[in-house]
Amino acid sequence: MITTEDEARDWLRALPECDGAAMERLELLVAMLAEENQRQNLVSAASLDQVWLRHIVDSAQLLPHVPRETSTPWMDLGTGAGFPGLVIAALRPECEVVMVESRNRRIEWLERARIAMGLDRASIAGQRLEMIESRPVSVISARAFAPLDKLLELSSRFSTSDTVFLLPKGRSASQELDDLRKWRHVFHVEQSLTDPQAGIIVGTLADGKGRTR
Repeated sequence: MITTEDEARDWLRALPECDGAAMERLELLVAMLAEENQRQNLVSAASLDQVWLRHIVDSAQLLPHVPRETSTPWMDLGTGAGFPGLVIAALRPECEVVMVESRNRRIEWLERARIAMGLDRASIAGQRLEMIESRPVSVISARAFAPLDKLLELSSRFSTSDTVFLLPKGRSASQELDDLRKWRHVFHVEQSLTDPQAGIIVGTLADGKGRTR
């Protein structure tokens, strides 16, 4: 379990994706986040004291669950302040990362951060997920986007049988998975590295849409 800012940075540096350029992009993101948070409440002020643990590593820990060669395109639902979307894009700048966010001020922030970080392969889909044209993606992530069943209802049209779902769910992960009845899936819960009481739902839908009849 990672518990301190120093441990968080050390864990990041050990990631194969985290070279010097990636660390510079993340340092820039942290600085921009602290500044922007004075203008709009992107993240809780208290969490900025542990920003590397609570936001950067909490996002980056999704990467080891997806092989590099199958991680694009990556769709991040309800990106908000850019977690995990901006962090994934910073660590894998060659990956097409589509960040779905409908709130105007969040969209403006994400675009400024994306440009400043030089993330040419990242983009912001600035509308509700329901309005976005269907397309197959390799990864779907979502951090505090919707309850699991609702999330699958909204996102299954973007998935194939190979699409990996990465869904940080906090303390509710196991319960939400236990309560899931209408979907044929191959999901399991991984322990979060940043919170001993949190889990990440990882897996695929059995045949893309995966809905039982």
